[in-house]
Amino acid sequence: MILAIDVDYRKDDKAVVAGILFDQWDDAEPTHVVTTAIEEVTPYISGAFYKRELPCILKLLEEIETPLDCIVVDGYVTLAEGKAGLGTYLYHALDEKIPVIGVAKNAFQNISEETYIYRGESKKPLYVTSIGIEDDAAKRAIQSMFGKYRIPTLLKKADSVCRVS
Repeated sequence: MILAIDVDYRKDDKAVVAGILFDQWDDAEPTHVVTTAIEEVTPYISGAFYKRELPCILKLLEEIETPLDCIVVDGYVTLAEGKAGLGTYLYHALDEKIPVIGVAKNAFQNISEETYIYRGESKKPLYVTSIGIEDDAAKRAIQSMFGKYRIPTLLKKADSVCRVS
C-alpha cells in the first residue's frame, strides 16, 4: 500500500492532515482516505519546516493499520547539497523501514536539475527526492501516477482533502 500525505495549516495553530491510500502507482482512485485534525501545531521555524510537519504526519500514521510500502510527502526528502528535508526526518522516525518520496511543487534554493520530472504538457517541473528507494525508481513511480496534468491525481486529492476537512 502506498500513502500520499498532505497537511493544511489553519490560522488558529491547528492543522488537518490527509492521507490517500492506494495500491499501485497508476491507480486512478484511492483505496482509502484518512484525515486527522491536529489541535496544536508547532510554530513555523525557518530552515526547520520538519519540526512543524513531522508531528502532524506521525499523528496520521497512528491511525493507519495497513502496512505501507512507500510514503509520498508534499515537499522534499533532501534539499540542496544533501541536507536533510522533511522526508529524511520521516524516514528516520519510521526506523528506516518505509521508503519516502518527496514531491515538491516549488524549487528549493540550489536544488539539482536531477530532481526534475515533467508530467503532462507542463513546462514546469516537479522536484522529486527520495530515501530508501533509488532516485530513478522514485521519479519513475511519480511519473507513472495517474493523471494527465503536472500534479498526479492522487497527490492533488491529498491536497484538496486536507483543505476541505
